[in-house]
Amino acid sequence: MREKVIRVKDAVEVIYEDWRWSLLHSLREKAREIMKKIPYESFVHGSVARGDVKEGSDVDIVIPYPVPTYSVEILFPNIYDRVIVMATPNTVPKAHIYLEEKVSITIPLVKFSRREEEFYSFAGKVGLEDILNGRRVMGVNKKLLAIEPTERGHIEYSIIGREGAVAKKLNIGLDVVEERIRVLTTRDKIGRTGVFLKTRPAEDESFEEHLEKISHRNPAVKRIMEERG
Repeated sequence: MREKVIRVKDAVEVIYEDWRWSLLHSLREKAREIMKKIPYESFVHGSVARGDVKEGSDVDIVIPYPVPTYSVEILFPNIYDRVIVMATPNTVPKAHIYLEEKVSITIPLVKFSRREEEFYSFAGKVGLEDILNGRRVMGVNKKLLAIEPTERGHIEYSIIGREGAVAKKLNIGLDVVEERIRVLTTRDKIGRTGVFLKTRPAEDESFEEHLEKISHRNPAVKRIMEERG
């Protein structure tokens, strides 16, 4: 079920029950085992980084720069699904390697823009060392609630009207915070919007080969590939 944006909410502390700590540990352990196998810089973002997990939370591990996708796929023999997604004509095409329905590895097929990199900081992200040390970080969920970890759980509050302060705390551009507010409030009004491109490579085809074929017939894909190398 789609989460509704909360426009007004003062800061309150949410105390975690045992089930949530247990679920968080389980999801972080899953992320840790995957990240240990990947020979590149990687991080996990969202609720697993912040701590505010729930049943059905995703484990999305991101490699923040293009790498040969086969070098990652070969490490995981039982892949559930392989998808290329490009959210809009101006955003990076990303390879999503699903190890399970809710567990994936994301690899940009061309370089991220600054905004795209900072999107992950907006949501909250942690690396392997952070997971090993039990570190959680501040981030913003899809309800546009800031989540600030505490020893007992987290403090949450609406970021609307606090955009500048949130951008400063997350060390990201104000434009990123404003963009995420615009995107999520629009989605809240009109429902989930579609993506510009969603396609699956053939079983014997690499992500890169498939994207190259698409670029020959899709000018937006070709432009992004040329602009970002």
